[in-house]
Amino acid sequence: MKWTTPADLKTQVEKLWDRGLLLVALAGGAAVFPRRLTLKGPDSRELSERFAEVRDWIGQLSDGAGHYRIEWRGVKHRILGANEIPAEIWLDTLEDALGLIGKRRAGERFAVLLALTRASQPRLLPWLAKRPLRALELADDWPRLLEICAWLRNHPRPAIYPRQIDLPGVHSKFVEGHRGVLGELFDLLLPPEAINPEFSGGGGFCRRYGFRDKPSRVRFRVLDPDLKLIATESDQDIALTRTAFAGLDLPVTKVFVTENEVNFLAFPDVPGGIVIFGAGYGFENLAAARWLRERAIYYWGDIDTHGFAILNQLRGSFPRVDSFLMDRRTLLAHRELWGIEAQPETGQLERLNMEERALYDRLRENRWGDRIRLEQERIGFDFLLEFLGKL
Repeated sequence: MKWTTPADLKTQVEKLWDRGLLLVALAGGAAVFPRRLTLKGPDSRELSERFAEVRDWIGQLSDGAGHYRIEWRGVKHRILGANEIPAEIWLDTLEDALGLIGKRRAGERFAVLLALTRASQPRLLPWLAKRPLRALELADDWPRLLEICAWLRNHPRPAIYPRQIDLPGVHSKFVEGHRGVLGELFDLLLPPEAINPEFSGGGGFCRRYGFRDKPSRVRFRVLDPDLKLIATESDQDIALTRTAFAGLDLPVTKVFVTENEVNFLAFPDVPGGIVIFGAGYGFENLAAARWLRERAIYYWGDIDTHGFAILNQLRGSFPRVDSFLMDRRTLLAHRELWGIEAQPETGQLERLNMEERALYDRLRENRWGDRIRLEQERIGFDFLLEFLGKL
């Protein structure tokens, strides 16, 4: 039997809830009620052939009619005579819909959030209308989120760390854990001059809204035993803020950049050299160091499409960077150590040289296998020593 049951009606209303449409009605969105639900009932043949089942079906719908209204239609049958069967099912009010699916308490809670927001930050009401279910998830934290919004509106671009916001119950972990929603709220609330559009997402949160951010750091090792930057006999593994690194002018001629920490730590001595621990995509830290443009820079990344994409990006700041151990010979010599690249890069990389582009294209085309990659830490150390010997 494919006739609509009370459980089917409940499922229809639960789908409205999952789409946020019921709470949108509370937030003053599009009119939702009265709303007709989908009803499938018996046809004329089924009325005569399965009358007992039809009677049970009518009884089930009638028993559940406390939250919905049934409109009836009369039918006449030559044997059974005149009868009435359900023709339409209607939800007349939001209260009826919430009651049918057991969500009245949640509806009341959302109404409280609306009242709080309307009283303190009415410009955020459109967010509640757009993301009502997310608002319910945040119900316990919503008062503090509103307080942070009010505070930032009164202190635009405050130039302090988020942990310095002087509000009860607000700490750095709270702000950190709610960056996503706070960003959406700030964008609605703040004037354009208080938002830096160059930054976005969780990583750009502080700079977008004028908070102080943890200083970016550059980590490097001095490879020349005769160059002492600090008074120590131990390995010179140094981390500086981006600003401090940019202010250096080291007496070196060769700069190596590698993405793997073990390779960084194991990199052998090179007269007049340093090695920098790379950071994948994003070279803001290095781009600020203009003195690097006067040095020979060598980049060592994975032999896969993303390795070449990172090299391509680095050349946006340092056009004369040379790659090393990212060639066909190195790849084919380590065939037994190949892995699989989960999501290969597919775009055109305009800053690769002819040899690099040829290898990149062959990787994209799966010339030697499906999405192969060779991670840099799998390359034999003798290959590195051979390269350095040629320098």
